[in-house]
Amino acid sequence: MAIKDSGTGRVAGKVIVITGGASGIGLACAKRLAVEGASLVLADLFVDQGEAAVEAIQGISSAKVQFVKTDVTSEEEQISLGQATIEEFGRVDGVVAAAGISNANYFEERDYESREPDAGHVINKATSDWQKVLDVNLTGVMLTNKVMAKLMVESGIPGSIVNIASVAAKRPLVGAADYCVSKAGVAMLTQVLAAEMSQLNVRVNAIGPGFIETPMTQNIRADNEGNMMAMSMTPMGRYGLPVEIANTALFLLSDESSYFSGQTLFPAGGMYTG
Repeated sequence: MAIKDSGTGRVAGKVIVITGGASGIGLACAKRLAVEGASLVLADLFVDQGEAAVEAIQGISSAKVQFVKTDVTSEEEQISLGQATIEEFGRVDGVVAAAGISNANYFEERDYESREPDAGHVINKATSDWQKVLDVNLTGVMLTNKVMAKLMVESGIPGSIVNIASVAAKRPLVGAADYCVSKAGVAMLTQVLAAEMSQLNVRVNAIGPGFIETPMTQNIRADNEGNMMAMSMTPMGRYGLPVEIANTALFLLSDESSYFSGQTLFPAGGMYTG
């Protein structure tokens, strides 16, 4: 990707906070936004990955980038993230709430083949596992929205919030009730917050990706049965690329989408067409 001057581009001059910004869709969004002129604050749990992400972004752009270690389930840490952004850049123009997990053991166990076929079914799922997924995927997004929307309103600067939901908000996935419900919640949160912010110059939209080539799908892609399942659900017959989600985020964060709010866009290879 060619280096661009940070003073040019579709989001030039905007300050954008990205949770889950150290990997996957969050990192793809960060790279795309950086070459389009944004200054960035990346938030993630993992310091080494966060610092590596900053270095990677600085290698392809002249963007100003800061990393802040953040647990999105903590309101205090999210408030600190907002304060750090204001201290460094003086404003928040945009947000990508991309932090999320596919299951409660996402960071500890990635062995897709070792799972019992019905281990994730609701009747077998530990309530604590269910709660962890909702804490990260739904409450974490709500806290990001709450903190950053307040800062946008207080500054009086037009803002744009982009939440990463999933096509699973519309398509039930057997064994992943917690994930599906959390993402459906993100889609509805997006609609409600958009309505609440409509008179306050803050737009709120979401993206519902399908199966994307990220660490979250690496075990599905590596497993023959899992791969066949994913592709059978995807009319286009391929996995999406992280940059395809990043392009959608770029549109929603730019002034090109100035009449969009309360919408969930589905770059999902035709998995959802409603």
